[in-house]
Amino acid sequence: MTAQTPDTLQTTWAPRMLSVLRIVSALIFFAHGTQKILGFPASDMNPAAFSLPWIAGMLELFGGALLIVGFQTRPVAFVLSGLMAVAYWMAHAPRSPFPALNGGDAAILYCFVFLYFVFSGPGSWSVDALLKRKSSAA
Repeated sequence: MTAQTPDTLQTTWAPRMLSVLRIVSALIFFAHGTQKILGFPASDMNPAAFSLPWIAGMLELFGGALLIVGFQTRPVAFVLSGLMAVAYWMAHAPRSPFPALNGGDAAILYCFVFLYFVFSGPGSWSVDALLKRKSSAA
């Protein structure tokens, strides 16, 4: 077994840890969609069909699922980043200019993590990476 140098460690693990970041953040985001649309975990949220909260819930549910598996990561992440920017400015910023007080810190974090995925891609553990490997092998 060869020793891992910092360069080989980064080359090997950076794409994997990018996948871990994508999967974990998407799982948590997906849970917001299941709460709004599927009522799980149980809450008092029950948005009317085609209302803004319902549309947000559908994007969280389906966009989160696509990000979990890493399919069409860049365009999905772009849409979800925009969703979180709109959510922050419409729902949180009017309450207070301070994210820690207006409850918008998660929306800001999701916005920028998803924006990062637009540029970084999904990482090595993703459907996108699998499809890329298959197309380059053909």
